[in-house]
Amino acid sequence: AVADASEKDVISLGFQSVRVIMNEGLATIPVQCLDECILVTGAYGAQKTDINISLTAAGLLWTATDFIVKGLSGRSVQKANHLNEEVQLGVSTEEGDIPTSEEGVKRNPLQQLVDYNKLFFSVFSVLQKLGADDRPEVRNSAVRTLFQTLCTHGQKLSLSMWEDCLWIYVFPMLEHVSHLASTSSKDEWHGKELGTRAGKAVHMLIHHSRNTAQKQWDETIVLLLGGIARLLRSFFPLLQQLSKFSSGWAILLAFLKNSILNGSKEVALAAINCLQTFVSSNCPKGNLESSFVKSVLDIYELVLQTSPNYKSDSADKVKQEVLRGLGDLYVQAQSLFNDDMYLRLMAVMHLMIKSSMNSSDYDSELGSIPAVQRGILEIIPMLRPTTMLSSMWSPLLLELLCYLNGEESPLHRNSKEIREQNSDALANGTKRSSVEQGHINGTGTKGDTVVGCGWGILFIEKLVPIMVNLFLEAPPNERCSASPQVIQGLGRCMNTRRDNPRGTLWRVSAECFNRVVTDEVRQENAECGSDMNSYRLSRARFWKEVADVYETFLVGSCGRVLSSDVPSADSATADESLEMTVLTVFGDSVLKLQKEAPVEVLQRLVNCLDRCASRTGSLPIQTVGLLPLHCSRFSLGCLQMMFSLCSCILKTSSYPAVSETSKVSISILTKRCEVILGQFLADENDLGDRPLPSVRIEETVCVLQELARLILDIETANALNIPLYLKDALRENQSHGRAHLLSLLPTFSELVVSREPRVRELVQVLLRLISSELGLQRLT
Repeated sequence: AVADASEKDVISLGFQSVRVIMNEGLATIPVQCLDECILVTGAYGAQKTDINISLTAAGLLWTATDFIVKGLSGRSVQKANHLNEEVQLGVSTEEGDIPTSEEGVKRNPLQQLVDYNKLFFSVFSVLQKLGADDRPEVRNSAVRTLFQTLCTHGQKLSLSMWEDCLWIYVFPMLEHVSHLASTSSKDEWHGKELGTRAGKAVHMLIHHSRNTAQKQWDETIVLLLGGIARLLRSFFPLLQQLSKFSSGWAILLAFLKNSILNGSKEVALAAINCLQTFVSSNCPKGNLESSFVKSVLDIYELVLQTSPNYKSDSADKVKQEVLRGLGDLYVQAQSLFNDDMYLRLMAVMHLMIKSSMNSSDYDSELGSIPAVQRGILEIIPMLRPTTMLSSMWSPLLLELLCYLNGEESPLHRNSKEIREQNSDALANGTKRSSVEQGHINGTGTKGDTVVGCGWGILFIEKLVPIMVNLFLEAPPNERCSASPQVIQGLGRCMNTRRDNPRGTLWRVSAECFNRVVTDEVRQENAECGSDMNSYRLSRARFWKEVADVYETFLVGSCGRVLSSDVPSADSATADESLEMTVLTVFGDSVLKLQKEAPVEVLQRLVNCLDRCASRTGSLPIQTVGLLPLHCSRFSLGCLQMMFSLCSCILKTSSYPAVSETSKVSISILTKRCEVILGQFLADENDLGDRPLPSVRIEETVCVLQELARLILDIETANALNIPLYLKDALRENQSHGRAHLLSLLPTFSELVVSREPRVRELVQVLLRLISSELGLQRLT
């Protein structure tokens, strides 16, 4: 009765007695008073005069549960001991199921009179009522105490007690608190008045997350969801044994789904965390069946397809967490995923990427990626198909390539349900999307220089290395089928250099292209499956795409001045270094190591080198001196690479393939050398006594030096355009190594009168080499 008094001091004095009884007297007071003690403690918890007393009362209820659970455990032990005694003494079980012997009753006459189940539920009944208290601190304390009790003592409860706890207390509390939260006021509160200043009241500040009744009820829901997550983490196998588990599971999923869709950001994140905790704690233990994984996937899919009812920044945060949950779901439950579930997973990912296309998002302009796109980039590496899902590699890679190429996803085209539900949003997103185009001189298929960037160039920059890493991890047969599209997509990104030479996308893509093409060229036929027809078709497409990329990027972008803006020294050095790396990979890892490239593709590739090598020589004498140094260095690098391709100093393991490359290269090389030397002669004659530009002299000297060093094998020598009788004579005398010098002998004869000393000296060296090759010696 004192708990309902209006005097605070009287209530405090009365509560002191309750504390003594609950802390020290539960084991000794009359049994019939135990239930009354719990109810009185609840009354002090519900009083509104002193909130500290209410909070302390909730702690006393936790103490009571300890006492009650000890009684439950002791009763179980005594019952087991009694049964053992009956077996030893041969006592018939028909005498009854009395849990203790007569002697035990004499030792503790009150033991069998205590109904611990009733006491336990009395505590829960009080906590349930306090859980709906209008004071946030009191109800939150009650919720924490209730779930702490279940989590601490749940292993000691019988299945029937679990049934009652969930259906009589937990689920009704969840429903009631949710109803109170939805009907509570959204009006902002003002803190307690502290005084006045300049005639105006000064109020205590209240944090924006707690300044309305609804926000404080949401905090209670968050605690409820956290408690449920702990139960699912610790007791899910036990809960599955309950008779009403299926209906309870359906109720819980519906509540979680509604919390994510219609709750505040805090409630939505708590619901997502509940699902994540459930998955991460039970999947590794093997406690989940496929149906549970599908139910979680259903919720994530529905949430991401539906526009949440809160501000955009909150919605992005929730979507980001759902995406992380989606990735974690796949990582934890990989063994339970089939092809259909994996395709659904990818369709949801595509929907999120499409929905994140928003021209009003200025994050990219500020140099950062929007939250949703960051979430997408985080989960993509998690989606590696397992061995059982090896057929999903191609759909995954093709899906990612669609974002690079600005094309519609094949999964999205085939998913009618998602298209119907989101057709308006996707149409608007498509209108808002933009593309970055690079116009490359020369021929090409429609759209081969378009990169979809409705998601932002920053997103594409981060996506490219992720996609390449996944591609390199794929099985050989899956890589074989996807390699042409991967090369094509990387080439489109590399071509953005023409329009944005200071950008990062082309650099990242060029580095990834080097990795992919190097690894693909080294692939063995046997690794790509038994269907040789499909393999040959795919490889032919692969080599065609490789040639397209080098024709557009190497010829169109490398060794050129692409912008009138003068780059910084560091930037120019880095760009030149990357260009030379691309050239080195092209020559040493592609042309020299290839084993199956068609002859027409080889001719296109060598012609790429020739076109780059011809830039310095093709410029008129009036402008060649203005050529930037990095451009002339790249041109000379290409020329030297052509000499390297023709050299017979090769690895024997790749000799047949490299010999084919040499035969294609030698005729193109000799023509290029003749053009360069002829241009030098023409320029020298035109200038008369005036000096030639150093660029022209260095190029000519380089050609003569490389010609002197070059040694050919017999097959390469036979590909030269020289008279047949000379080829026969050289073959018989085994003196074919310098045969290329014979084809250029007329040009050397004209260079002997050059005014440039270094040129004359090198020509003399070459003439001596020709004499030696022909077996001619001085007569004296």
